[in-house]
Amino acid sequence: MQTVQHPEHTLKTALISKNPELVKQYEQLDPREQRLLNEAFRPDSDLFGPIILHSPSDWIISHPEAPQDFEEFFSDLHRKSPSPGKQTVYIQCIGLLGNTRGISEEYLKWLKGYCEAFFYGLKVRLLEPIPVSATRCSFRINDSTRNLQIHAGQILTFLKKKKPEDAFCIVGITMIDLYPRDSWNFVFGQASLTEGVGIFSFARYGTDFYSSQYQGKLRKLERKSSSDYSVFDDYYLPEATSVLLLRSCKTLTHEIGHIFGLRHCQWLACLMQGSNHLEEADRRPLDLCPICLRKLQSAVGFGLRDRYKALVRWIDAESTDTPQVTPKHSREELVTLPKPVEAFKEWKEWITRCLAVLQK
Repeated sequence: MQTVQHPEHTLKTALISKNPELVKQYEQLDPREQRLLNEAFRPDSDLFGPIILHSPSDWIISHPEAPQDFEEFFSDLHRKSPSPGKQTVYIQCIGLLGNTRGISEEYLKWLKGYCEAFFYGLKVRLLEPIPVSATRCSFRINDSTRNLQIHAGQILTFLKKKKPEDAFCIVGITMIDLYPRDSWNFVFGQASLTEGVGIFSFARYGTDFYSSQYQGKLRKLERKSSSDYSVFDDYYLPEATSVLLLRSCKTLTHEIGHIFGLRHCQWLACLMQGSNHLEEADRRPLDLCPICLRKLQSAVGFGLRDRYKALVRWIDAESTDTPQVTPKHSREELVTLPKPVEAFKEWKEWITRCLAVLQK
């Protein structure tokens, strides 16, 4: 393992800047917010730590990038920011997210509520879910994993045409695997930052995707015509577990963060770190380091205390009457399922410690 450890003065400059105007802007923040953000360059901080690299295949090693400090983010003339007429994040679901329509609708509400808390102050709206056939996209069976895949680039084109006038961005989400072009094996997601659109798949986040027992494998693709999308009528969907929900929330907020202009973080352990594989994505924290948090705060305008409290409320607001299917994965037989937040409990404890700093 290798630790990416930046000197204290480097982290302080990355957070505050040496630009007098940006320093003044920082000094005008609530002193309690400054105290939390200053944890970025405290060597003994128990809230924010360095990035730990576990293998040569980790993102930072295999994808060298110039780090982005707050000043570079703030001065970027090309980054997107919400404006008075464009303050809404739209979520477009493609296909079902759960193995009943009721679970899919509830899963969407969970993601909507999470985004509203994470990007506190912005509106988040759900568009009416659509079947894959509505996008008219190409699809295939992956040669190695034998699962269904849909064409990410063609869905982006579809979403651009559907983007509402008041949208800051529109993001498509799906439980169907994605591929960007014929020569690629798969892609977790794809986005156009200038257009404010993205498409992201949670298919590979199910606990059984890489198992030999994965039920989503198909031997061959039987298609009567180019307009025949009937293969998606009964495609396999993973169980809506706490781990799947956590991974979905991570991916959605990470990718929307990119649309805001946040590049991959190379300062501290952070949601905005890049990831090459599922193990590395799982090691990323659920929230932002102070440097990336200041970037997002400057773009959206939330108070840190209000945002953290909203995230805690989302975790605590467990559903009690959500329909779930029986273990046989039937799409018709229903039982009751609360919102699965077990995997978020450790993160809630971390937020509580952050709130303690903000409330001193």
